[in-house]
Order: sequence, then C-alpha cells, then structure tokens
Amino acid sequence: MKAKYHISIVKLILTAFALNLFVSSGLVAGEADVVKVTVRKKGVNLYDFGVTVLHKDAGWDHYANRWEVLDEKGAVLATRTLHHPHVKEQPFTRYLTDVVIPVGIKQVTIRAHDSVHQYGGIIKKVELQ
Repeated sequence: MKAKYHISIVKLILTAFALNLFVSSGLVAGEADVVKVTVRKKGVNLYDFGVTVLHKDAGWDHYANRWEVLDEKGAVLATRTLHHPHVKEQPFTRYLTDVVIPVGIKQVTIRAHDSVHQYGGIIKKVELQ
C-alpha cells in the first residue's frame, strides 16, 4: 500500500512540474485582444487611433508585437509596431496618428498580433465619421 501511495505522490509532483513548465513557456498567454479603440478625425481622410490591447505577455518569446487598421476588404491601411513586451502593463494603450483612410471607407477593423499565435484574438470594428 505504501508503494502505491508513493507512486501517486511522485506522479502528482511530476504533473505539477510539467504544468509549471507549460505555463512558464508562455504558450498559455493566448492571443492578443483589442479591448478598446478611440478614433479622432483630424481632417479629410486623416485620423488618429488609440488602441488598447490585452495580452498576457510572457517576455520576448511571446508578446503582442503590433496592431493594425484594416479596410472593409481586409487590406492593411496602417500598422502600429509594439517594440517590446508589456509584461507588467496590461492592458496597455498605444497610439497611431495621421492615418490616411481612403475616400469611401466607412468602417475599419482593428486587430492585434502576437509573436506566437499571430492573429485570432478579439477584433474591433469602428465606424468612421
């Protein structure tokens, strides 16, 4: 009976160790989500964007590394590169100014990208003035 108990404890310890390795690897950080967007029209077809991103950045190996403004057909109109992880700053907001939006576009989509999963997180669609 003691041997069976000892084996169960060893299995439990090994499982906990493996789980800790998985969590610390950053694979559970998930995809980058856009949680808020502010848009300010500056002039004819000229806009400023403030985008709040939520991602459990795990360091340089897994972090949200950009967000993009897309037109209605999915073409990238502008990109805001995020140059470093934001491990202790979540969610975080970054701005992109003087974005030219072509005539006739009434709505844009904002999506975030991370260094492991690429795309797939929550996106936001924004109506333009």
